[in-house]
This record gives sequence, C-alpha cells and structure tokens, in this order.
Amino acid sequence: MKNKPQLSSWQIWNMAFGFLGIQFGWALQLGNMSAIYEYLGAEPDKIPILWLAAPMTGLIVQPIVGYLSDRTWNTLGRRKPYFLVGAILASIGLIMMPHSSTLWMAAGLLWILDASINISMEPFRAFVADVLPKEQHTKGYTMQSFFIGIGAVLAAVLPYIMIEYFGMAKTTEEGVPTFLKIAFAAGGVAFFSSVLYTILTTKEYPPEDMDAFLKMKEESKGVGNMFKEIFATIFDLPKVMKQLAVVQFFTWLGLFLMWFYFSTAVAVNIFNAPSPKSPLYADGIAWANLCFGFYSVVTFIFALMMPKLATSLGKKKLHSICLAIGGLSLLALYFVSSKEMLFVNMIGVGIAWTSILAMPYAILAGKLPPQKMGIYMGIFNFFIVIPEIMATLFFGPFMNNVLQNDRLSAVMLGGAMLLIAAVAALFVDED
Repeated sequence: MKNKPQLSSWQIWNMAFGFLGIQFGWALQLGNMSAIYEYLGAEPDKIPILWLAAPMTGLIVQPIVGYLSDRTWNTLGRRKPYFLVGAILASIGLIMMPHSSTLWMAAGLLWILDASINISMEPFRAFVADVLPKEQHTKGYTMQSFFIGIGAVLAAVLPYIMIEYFGMAKTTEEGVPTFLKIAFAAGGVAFFSSVLYTILTTKEYPPEDMDAFLKMKEESKGVGNMFKEIFATIFDLPKVMKQLAVVQFFTWLGLFLMWFYFSTAVAVNIFNAPSPKSPLYADGIAWANLCFGFYSVVTFIFALMMPKLATSLGKKKLHSICLAIGGLSLLALYFVSSKEMLFVNMIGVGIAWTSILAMPYAILAGKLPPQKMGIYMGIFNFFIVIPEIMATLFFGPFMNNVLQNDRLSAVMLGGAMLLIAAVAALFVDED
C-alpha cells in the first residue's frame, strides 16, 4: 500500500504491545540463563559456548522467516501468522527451561526457545515498516522500545519479588530454585497473551497488486529459490546497511559480554558469593535482575524523548552519543563499591539500550524496498548474531587465560566495544 494512513498513538501502542511479552521472555533468559547454567554445574569459562543456541538460531531462522513472511498473505495477515506460531512455541520453551535436570538439557531447550522467539520477533521489525508511513517509522520503533523496557522491568523484578516478598527459598539441593521456575512460567503466559493482543487489535494491509504478489510467490516456490534469493540479497546490501553492520557488530558484541557475565559478576564480585550454592549468590542474581529492570525503566522513559531528540540531533548522532554513554557506564563498573551504586551505571546502559532498539531500524527502514522488507530485516539481524557467535566460540579461552575468569572484567570489555560502535555510528550515511 503506497499511501499508508497515519496511525494514532493508540493504534501504534497496539501494534507494539506484543514486544512487551517478547521482551519479558527474552529478559528472563538474558538475566538468568548464565545462572541456570551455573546452578547445573557450568564453570564461568564454559558459559559462552552454552549460549551458542541464541546466535545460531537467529542466523538460520531470521532470514528464512523474513523471506517466508514477505510471501505470506492469509486470513491472519502477512507477519501475524509468524507472531502466533512463535509465541506458542516460545511460551512452552519458557515454562520448560528452569525444569532442566542437566546442563545439556538446558542448552538444548535454549535452542528451541531462541528459535521460537526469533520466529515471533523478526517479523515485528518489518511490521512497523509495513504498516506505518515513513514519517512515523521512528515513532513506531521507539514505541517498541517503550514496551521492550516495560517487559524487561517486569521480568527483572519478578525473581526479586519471589524471594523478598513471597519468601521463596534462595537455594535448592539440586537443579534450579523454585523462584526461577515460577518466574519463567509467568514469562510464558506474558509472551503469549501480549502477542495475541497485537494480533487481535492491529490490521495489516494486503499486497497492493495481489496478482503480481501471487505470481512472485509462485515463481519463487521451493527451498532452492529461497536460499538463492537470500544469498543474492546478502551480496547486494544497500550501502547504509553495510555501514550500520559495523556499528551493530561492536554494539552487540559489547551487549552479549554484559549479558553473559553481569548477573554472575554482581553475585561474585559485589555480593562476594563463594559458590552458586551460597544464599549470597541468589541475592546477587536477584539484585542483578533489579539492575536490568532499572535500566529498562530508563529505557521506556527515554523512549518517550527519542523522536524529538532524533529530529533535533539527527538519528546517527543521537545513536553515537547514546552508545558512548552506555560504554562509559559499563567501564565505570570498575569503581563500584556497593550494590546501590550499580543503579547509576544502569542509567547509561538504559539510554544506550533505548537507542540500540530503535535508531538503527529507523535509519534503515525508509531505504529498503517494501516487498523485501522481511528478508532485509532478517539479514540485518546477522550483524547481531555474528558477534554473538564469535563471543560464544572464542571468548571462553580468553576469559579463562587472559581475564582469569573475572566476570566483571568481561562486562567492562563489553563497554569498550560500545565505545568503538559509537565512533563507527558517526560514519553512517543517514540521508
């Protein structure tokens, strides 16, 4: 549809609401997966390789889902069928995850869970470009950031509430504590219900020329044609996507180092927990989740300011500033001497996270052909998953031999990566 009508704030709210549940589930995983692995016996230098499921499923699933959703139209719409299937599978995966009895069972479930989250999440990026006119893209992506912030807050405070207000046990003789099992079950319910709300309240537009759409779909049938087009698209990326790829690479390398080790760094470096069996370890993990929740509060507050800031500063300059603030905040963890001081650092992380979720997509969306929006967004996410693959495969030996398994040093190294991304952002051709 060439002349898309502008949507009201309430309509944009509805179309972004599904991200609340997606981020609820995603944040539970990011905040607690390393702890689950350590509960099941993993050593710190083995943590990165156990996270391999996330980037590998993203690398495989996202371009395929993007390609298929570009060629889908049925009673549910174009992207919404994928929202629904992914939500059902991800909800089941979230409920099952903390019931893992062995390390490799948890790692296997993470493959299933991440594939399912990707099925729902990838089309949401194309959804904004499909439904909104170009002048509302920034508002649409920042509304997603708003709900990502809310979902992450809910996920982050839940383990703390389970321990502090419901008095649930911090430790268990074997396996994962009950407070995490209940938190993950709540995440499964939130994931499915919020995605279903977006499906029921938001209208998608059919292809402008249905005959041409059906012809294109017929001509591109088959697995061979699918991979042929995916690879052809990879080797013919727009210039701005290549420039953003550098920014995304260092951004997400930094983020993954933070997510790999922040929770356990708080438990070990700040709370001085001697082992995962110590009550101090559970206290540290719960506090780290609160820190994630706090930066997510910053995210949904700062998201309200982003459209005006992007207009006044320009998208790439704003993104560079936000990345620099986030990087410096992670490096400043070196000076933290109490658990309360962590919240100051999390303000900067929240500012960076808001921009990471919105600005690259807002810069990119208006420069992509609408009929291939899904596949381009899927390929763009390569530059998220490739740095994670590198971190999972190669950071373990570096962690063990260079950083001496110091979790806090790994998080600070992530801050340095964000600073490199901030410099790279200045070289993006925004217009």
